Amino acid sequence: MTKEKIKEEAEKQLLFRIIALIGVVLFLGIFITNVKADTITFKFKNPSFSGVNTSSHYLTIENQEFNRKMTIKAEIKALQDEIERDKENTTLARFIRNLESRIYAQLSRQLVENLFGETPSDSGTLELEGNTIEYSIVDGIITLTITDPDGNITTIQLPVGDFSF
Repeated sequence: MTKEKIKEEAEKQLLFRIIALIGVVLFLGIFITNVKADTITFKFKNPSFSGVNTSSHYLTIENQEFNRKMTIKAEIKALQDEIERDKENTTLARFIRNLESRIYAQLSRQLVENLFGETPSDSGTLELEGNTIEYSIVDGIITLTITDPDGNITTIQLPVGDFSF
C-alpha cells in the first residue's frame, strides 16, 4: 500500500469517527430530552373551574367588590361634603352669618339693657324665629321663660344681686 492509500484510509477513519461521535451526541441529546419529558396534562388554574380553593377565591372576589363599593361611597360622601362646604363658604353665606350674628348680639344687648340697665323693666316679651322669650323680675329673681314653636317650655331663674364678675 502506498502512502496515499494509507493517508486516504486514515482520513476515512477520522471522518467515520467524527460522524459516529456526532451521531452518539445527537442520540444521547434526544434520549436525555425524552427521559426528562412528562405527559402533558391540562389543569384549570382558576378555582372557579377547578374547584380547588373555590370558597377562598369567592371570598377574595367578594372582599374586593365590597371594598370597591365602600371606596366609591366614601368618594361620593367626600364630594357631597365638599360641595356643602363650598355652599356655606360663599360670600353671600358669610355675609348672612355675619349679619345674623350682629342682629343676635344687638337683641342680646337690648335684652340685657332691659334687665340690668339704668331703667330696667319688670317684664317683657320677645318673639324670635317662632320662639317666645318672656322675662320678668320678681323679688330680685329674673325669670326667663322660653317657649319653642312645639310648645316646649324652658325656664331659667337668675338671682339679680348674687353673682359678679
